[in-house]
Amino acid sequence: MEIQYFFELFGTLFFGISGALATDDQTDYDWFAAGFIGFLTSIGGGTVRDILLSVDIMWIKDVNLLYAAGLGVLLAAIFYKPLLSLRRTFMLFDTLGIALFTIVGMEKALHLGINPVIAPVMGMFTAVFGSVIRDTMLNELPILFRKEIYAVACLIGAIVYLILMQFHVERSVNFFVSGGVIVFVRLMAIKYNLSLPKFKRS
Repeated sequence: MEIQYFFELFGTLFFGISGALATDDQTDYDWFAAGFIGFLTSIGGGTVRDILLSVDIMWIKDVNLLYAAGLGVLLAAIFYKPLLSLRRTFMLFDTLGIALFTIVGMEKALHLGINPVIAPVMGMFTAVFGSVIRDTMLNELPILFRKEIYAVACLIGAIVYLILMQFHVERSVNFFVSGGVIVFVRLMAIKYNLSLPKFKRS
């Protein structure tokens, strides 16, 4: 199996965990509701990407992605307390999810002949739309619209990937380096409360 496929599986798993844990503050959510939110978080971004790229929706073609999402929800239930502690400290699983999905989405766009200027946007859509759907379903302000650095971290990692690709860096190495950049930028932004300047009208 190609590394891109493993990235998509693990990204789906991490977003399944993230989505299920996001229902923590919603005390009335049962197993089905938590699983449904985890599922939407896992497949939302990839679905938007595939629709925009006019290709078969990935999770409909490959049942393993549904298994990965389900496993994420199950892990969130079994290891609820330690995972919730990690989520609150660094939003770890959401960060891992966006790192993996950004690179997967961009690679898929590039393989379909999409302009390299557009490909990072496809990667970002893959990464962030699951979280947007999750937050919307939970009646919260989507993380994309909060002050913290989120989508920008995805774009930075995607640009790093394109630069390394121009220097003919081995593909597997490029995957891990670019994904690592996204994780690093996101975690540093959380740790030091970094954000972009506010948009001010004159």
